Amino acid sequence: MGRKFPFVAALPALSRGGFSNVAKVSALRTERLLNLLIALLNTRYGLRRSELREKVYHDTTSTEVAFGRMFERDKSDLRQFGFDVEAVMDHGWSSDDPATTRYRIGKESNRLPDVNLSSAECTVLILAAQLWEQAALGSAAQNAMRKLQAAGGLTEAELPAGVQPRIKPAGQAFEDLVTAMHAQHPVTFKYLAGSTGREELRTVEPWGLGSRFGQWYLVGFDRGRGAKRFFRLSRFTSAVAVQEKEHYSPPQGFNVRKELDSLPELPVQSAIVDVAPAKVLGLRKRATDAPAAGPPVNMPDAGWDRLSLPFRDAEVLGEELASYGPNVVVVAPAELVTAVRRRLTAAADFAASPAPAIVFPDTVPAKRPRKRTSEDQLKRMLQLVPFLVHNQGLHISEVASSFGVTRKELEDDLRILICSGLPEGYPDDLLDIQWEDDHVFITQDLDLNRPVRFTVDEACALLTGLETLNGLPELAEGSALESVTVKLMAAAGEEGLKAASIAGPEVGPANSAHLATIRQAIADGLQLHLTYFSAQRDSMSERDVDPLRLYSLDNTWYFEAYCHSARGLRNFRLDRIEALAPNGRRVTDAAKPADGFPVKLFTPNDDDALVIVELAPQGIGLADDYYAERTAPLPGGGLIAEIRFGNTAWLPMFVAQHGGTVRILAPTSLADAARGWIEAALARYGD
Repeated sequence: MGRKFPFVAALPALSRGGFSNVAKVSALRTERLLNLLIALLNTRYGLRRSELREKVYHDTTSTEVAFGRMFERDKSDLRQFGFDVEAVMDHGWSSDDPATTRYRIGKESNRLPDVNLSSAECTVLILAAQLWEQAALGSAAQNAMRKLQAAGGLTEAELPAGVQPRIKPAGQAFEDLVTAMHAQHPVTFKYLAGSTGREELRTVEPWGLGSRFGQWYLVGFDRGRGAKRFFRLSRFTSAVAVQEKEHYSPPQGFNVRKELDSLPELPVQSAIVDVAPAKVLGLRKRATDAPAAGPPVNMPDAGWDRLSLPFRDAEVLGEELASYGPNVVVVAPAELVTAVRRRLTAAADFAASPAPAIVFPDTVPAKRPRKRTSEDQLKRMLQLVPFLVHNQGLHISEVASSFGVTRKELEDDLRILICSGLPEGYPDDLLDIQWEDDHVFITQDLDLNRPVRFTVDEACALLTGLETLNGLPELAEGSALESVTVKLMAAAGEEGLKAASIAGPEVGPANSAHLATIRQAIADGLQLHLTYFSAQRDSMSERDVDPLRLYSLDNTWYFEAYCHSARGLRNFRLDRIEALAPNGRRVTDAAKPADGFPVKLFTPNDDDALVIVELAPQGIGLADDYYAERTAPLPGGGLIAEIRFGNTAWLPMFVAQHGGTVRILAPTSLADAARGWIEAALARYGD
């Protein structure tokens, strides 16, 4: 049987610890936006700008031009939250009575339509929302689910036993591109052009992001070339810079999936590599026949083997081969040699640069904090009011947990809310919320009792997630997946059409036989015997395990199990299993899957090593990927992170693979080992 989840409690608290207290200026702006919203919602005929300036803004010092700019910014912000401000022309009766413009917000135009979902549809929707674990779209998915819960459209759902697909976006570049795309800002970045092999600065209007052939692509208008172009995110060589002062309009009806379907797959090439004796077993298993005769090249060192490897993308294979350090030398083609040497050189240069001081804040959130703005706070408040209306009397700690904030942060929000209301109104014209006994009640909601319609991010997160689930064998076409997609499209309206700007990867398993065997063993409570290849230890082993649950990152599937050899929880990749079968024994009670989602690829233990690393701006997403315990921002956009590792022997590979985006700061013994590994690898190329 699966596990039952009440609404968004099934989703990870993605923003937990991600907010600090709002600065006073930000709090004042939040309160101003909230009061402006309430005033415009609660007027039938509209309010003149002069009335708003006097009664909402209480502005007597700024010029008319300055106030006008502020008012336009606030209207734009409200529009992003789902509230369209209507301008109503009030024609005068005569030439002595000039026309004026009044402003209002229609109460029904901004509200999320009713969405009634069956239990099966809720199950599918929760799976779709869980896909975006670490990404900004994960927070958007959680917000969307909270809105559906406040609208009363969700029921308790039972997730399929042991199934948890997830999407792993392409690092910080993905986050920045999504932000720019939905705000319609152009971006700049350095790009390694496949046609020339040169690093070039590009300025692009981002139209869509999608996954194709196992790679993430940006599709957009390249201003330098004056034409549409495709950019592989693995070829970005710098952080993405968003041009926030500029705007563009994307083409009507753009669909990134259709664009990517027209993209031809790269041709298969052959790489010639020399491999150290008895090393890199996983690479050897993928080798084809002996390299064909070609241009004369140096023979491998004594005892080394020369292999031929099929590949399509030199950058993707180059990342892997760089991780093997001095155990692998690329012979040909030249493009692949360059890709590996560039990563190793960048890693060596980063390691040799002056190290920053290691200082962590006294109070550090579990997750890397993101910058908090007044827009973030107002967005949460607009979700909070309908949530409280539909969940009267919840304990304040439970409310805070539902929104992923501390009790103090929630109380800061509540204090702003109870001071907000109609302009120049009486006490009963304010939002009325009480929590003196630690149970929160709301008795006056001022027409904020219904959730706001989906934002573009929220619509994209859910609808792209639903489209991605099509590859799961458990969710056949014509099932609840199809019906819930139709309902969500109808509820999202125009914002739902913009979901076509993002397309997720295939999540179906490559080895369905292993998947079926593991699922059956979980259902029957049977142990499994497996022969498994460990890439970190570069060795094969046989194990008896108690299977607990299945999950995936993109189309790479894993299963979590209690390993009787290791006497602990372990995660196994299905594509590294050589053999798998029930051993005839029942599972033990040695371990259970951890409560909550998502599953972590790494299970921490008391004897793990704490390692402090520095991350370059384009690599700061690694802090989330590896569940950093502490982080500290650096000038220039980088980050210091403290990460727990079980196998430190693998860390030099980790540093080399990421070529200049990560380096070890402490312990110094591990930093020295990584430096030595990279220097030895470069020496193989004569560098």
